[in-house]
Amino acid sequence: VQLQASGGGLVQTGGSLRLSCAASGSIFGIREWGWYRQVPGNPRELVAAITSGSGTPYADSVKDRFTISRDNSKNTLYLQMNSLKPEDTAVYYCHLGMAAGITYDFWGQGTLVTVSS
Repeated sequence: VQLQASGGGLVQTGGSLRLSCAASGSIFGIREWGWYRQVPGNPRELVAAITSGSGTPYADSVKDRFTISRDNSKNTLYLQMNSLKPEDTAVYYCHLGMAAGITYDFWGQGTLVTVSS
């Protein structure tokens, strides 16, 4: 499985971006498909995810601003980010977790989002 993330860039405070994560390969038993982000010196944190049995969790800091969605026909995950703030600046990673007896975890290469004040 390969994950190709795109859509990051530089945006001003209050602006919007849409991240995409295209998955290719043998995909099955998805237990989680989501976005995480990381800033230097901090652990990677969940932003939002679509899960098989635990709903669609969002980080409190992005609720009502970010929306995660999925296009099954294109095997693509999206993250619509609105009302961006400087504290949203991070490298955003796409994660795909699958389970079929054993678990599999795949990460995309990361896409940088920079929000200027």
